[in-house]
Amino acid sequence: MTMAVNSVRSPSTGRRQASWGTPLTYALALAVAAVSIAPVIYVVIGGFRTTPQIVANPAGLPDPFVFDNYARVLTQSNFWQQAFNSAVIALGTTLAVVVLGLAAAFVLARYSFRGREGLYTFFTLGLLFPAGAAILPLYLMLRDLDLINSYYAVILPQVAFSLPLTIVILRPFLSAIPRELEDAAAIDGASRLGFLWRVAMPLSRPALVTVGVLAFVASWNSFLLPLLVLSDVNLHTLPLGVQNFSSQYTTDTAGVLAFTSLAMLPALLFFTLAEKQIVGGLQGAVKG
Repeated sequence: MTMAVNSVRSPSTGRRQASWGTPLTYALALAVAAVSIAPVIYVVIGGFRTTPQIVANPAGLPDPFVFDNYARVLTQSNFWQQAFNSAVIALGTTLAVVVLGLAAAFVLARYSFRGREGLYTFFTLGLLFPAGAAILPLYLMLRDLDLINSYYAVILPQVAFSLPLTIVILRPFLSAIPRELEDAAAIDGASRLGFLWRVAMPLSRPALVTVGVLAFVASWNSFLLPLLVLSDVNLHTLPLGVQNFSSQYTTDTAGVLAFTSLAMLPALLFFTLAEKQIVGGLQGAVKG
């Protein structure tokens, strides 16, 4: 079997370059999209089935459609309380990550001082530190600070673990801003903070949106840390709420799927609305 490959001639080198618009490329793209979307579709559709239907035919379609699972999640569980807790923690984490990450990245990008590159390397090393390895000493430290069973017990560690990636993404954007703009702002009477607020932040909006969305989604889906530090049921987040649908002997699979479908909606919506900004932010970070 032969495969047709489209090619175009490079104007600079005169050599033929392979084009990405081949049937194989589209097939691979569709395969990757199917692998990514299929679990989401399965979870959403599974919420319209009963647990016996799922056990009898895991890959089947609802027959008939059952809406009780979604209605039960919205009316009879602690869904709204857990959604409120998740929102407080995710928004608090996102705000702190963006503000602190922007401040640190601005200093590392626009200020010249001894040890600047060493300090930046120290932050980047945080990307190699697995959060799971620090979970036990982190719990002991939060207990000594009397922060267990509070929003701060989740927000503060999440901010710490998100800052390395935030700084890595923001620093190239802030470094790429021409010095002439900073000099012009200084001539107009703007201070360093004024330059940051009026010039640097608007120009770095794609990167700020990127780090904000990444921090929000990671916090919204976090399970291990809230499970460890939030034993109070009234403070449980949505990922912890899934536990309410299982006991020692039975598991309400259909209820779990309906609950998961509703729980992931805000993160999916947030990610979809900011998708273009995320792509631009990551491209700028790679170029930097």
